Amino acid sequence: MKKIILASKSPRRSEIMNTLGISFEVIPSCYDENLAGKKFSYDLINTVSKNKALEVAAKINFDALVIGADTVVVLGDEIFLKPKDENAAFEELKKLSGKTHLVITSISVVNTSDMTVETQATTSKVTFQRLTDEQIWSYIKTKKPLDKAGAYGIQELDESFVKSIEGSKNNVIGLSPTSLRNILLKLDKSFSLY
Repeated sequence: MKKIILASKSPRRSEIMNTLGISFEVIPSCYDENLAGKKFSYDLINTVSKNKALEVAAKINFDALVIGADTVVVLGDEIFLKPKDENAAFEELKKLSGKTHLVITSISVVNTSDMTVETQATTSKVTFQRLTDEQIWSYIKTKKPLDKAGAYGIQELDESFVKSIEGSKNNVIGLSPTSLRNILLKLDKSFSLY
């Protein structure tokens, strides 16, 4: 089996990979995604994950499968990025309060032996309860929302925040195991996840 490289410094993605029993090395991508002010499209998010994986694949000189991923929170066609400060986090969570939004994670894997790329985007729907300003600020004061798209981590929230999740919870966290397995199997028939 080829060496697996995760082109992401996200501890949550590493945790999911570890849970799946995948042996991998982390080489974070330096690709600048720059999604500020852009409207959501699947082409856009797929391009970002692909470029993250390609940027790392171009730097290594051994046979590997390089995994790039990007997760966005989308309401309408607005992309919610990592908030720049606590006030921005409040604004994002206030907009999501009482609404259903999409969380899309695009995964791209590059086979460095021939630089072929497989990409798959997975969509989950998350519905928030109606949140009070006090609830939102209480969560923001933990500092946890500041490094996450949409200003929240689903794994940290209880039912006072989340009404329902449709689809993969791991996808919301940052990596869909099913999508990852499908892509790795396409590029390396010897790959086994279970």
